[in-house]
Amino acid sequence: MARSLIVTFAIAFLSAANACTQTFQSKVSHGGIEAGQIRNFVTFGDSYTDVTAFSAYNITSWPVYAARYSNSILYPFAKAAAVCSQTVTPVPFPNVTVFETQLPNYLDASLNLNMSETLFSLWIGTNDLGQIGLLLGNNAPPMSLIDTTACAVNWVKTLYNHGARNFLFQQVIPLNLVPIYTADSYPNKYWTAERNTTQWFLDMGEFSCVVPTLANYMLRDLVQNLPGAHVGIFDTYSLYSDMYNKPQQYYNGTAPLNVKTPIKSCVFSLNEATTDTGNCTIAQGTDRDSYMWWDELHPSEQSGRNLAAQIAEVISTGKNKWTTWLS
Repeated sequence: MARSLIVTFAIAFLSAANACTQTFQSKVSHGGIEAGQIRNFVTFGDSYTDVTAFSAYNITSWPVYAARYSNSILYPFAKAAAVCSQTVTPVPFPNVTVFETQLPNYLDASLNLNMSETLFSLWIGTNDLGQIGLLLGNNAPPMSLIDTTACAVNWVKTLYNHGARNFLFQQVIPLNLVPIYTADSYPNKYWTAERNTTQWFLDMGEFSCVVPTLANYMLRDLVQNLPGAHVGIFDTYSLYSDMYNKPQQYYNGTAPLNVKTPIKSCVFSLNEATTDTGNCTIAQGTDRDSYMWWDELHPSEQSGRNLAAQIAEVISTGKNKWTTWLS
């Protein structure tokens, strides 16, 4: 296993230059869940999935929409600011990580779910790879991209050992398109210190190309040892790339379509304290449905609805254009 992962890691980096132009899903699915099988939807992840992260702004998160669209019952465990594990990418936020907090919270909840009717989903990596993670070397030596990815994949094995059988593994998005990481980014709530924005753009582009490739190989290796499991890969990378490149197919607000400037755009001065009081421009009402991003780090509610519609299709029918079942 270790040798194969080292080889995969090397191949992934060598192919990173063209990986961004390709989808990471296989052309052929195998197995998978059946239509009408899933009644319960259990979610893990970071602020992209946390159902309370933006409730103060009256924003409904995508898992709520996905459960609504699919008529399933949602059990949310994702936490804002989460990484996969403190042992790989230490963060200064207590009680948020997948392995140290979210999985124990799920196990402690003793939900007594029918596992054949339950789909478990994980969407993690934005913080592990970003400015609080590997981008600035905030990893526990000698941990690297391979360890971050392996940690996320190990979420499948851990839940399998506790009875789970149906999994949807969501890939990271093209993080170099997120406003904080673009080459023309500006000082914002999440970073006001000086930086080389072009280097951040290139690094995040490489990270978010390599990690889905690694996860694909690791999951294919893992499923061979999970009899009775259904493991699907949701190609969030390609979905978000499609939303960026074809916004007219996904956004329907009353403002001009915008995949670069967020709804809440807050410009700070260099080295200004990162509070929520910068020079902000905030779109209102139905104009918001024209935007891909909520702020410099997070997707908009409409992006969430787009994602939710696709995940709901997986839950309801077992099939989806962005989803490949490995088993």
